[in-house]
Amino acid sequence: IKLKQEINLLQAQVSNFKRENEALRSGQGASLTVVKQNTDVALQNLRVVMNSAHASIKQLVSGAETLNFVAEILKSIDRISEIKDE
Repeated sequence: IKLKQEINLLQAQVSNFKRENEALRSGQGASLTVVKQNTDVALQNLRVVMNSAHASIKQLVSGAETLNFVAEILKSIDRISEIKDE
């Protein structure tokens, strides 16, 4: 009789563990969905930052080219001044 009671108790525990396991698995699936959503948002934000950085780099290169052009003009002005002085 004691063994039958213990078997019944163990079977009830196994049943509870199975339900708990299923609940954890379904919760884990929901967690994976949230992780995927967060990853998608992070990817979108990364693309926005990347595009902004790309535009900034283009502006920086353009500014550097302009500065180089101005430097060349200033060199030419110095040469012109030297020629006039002679």
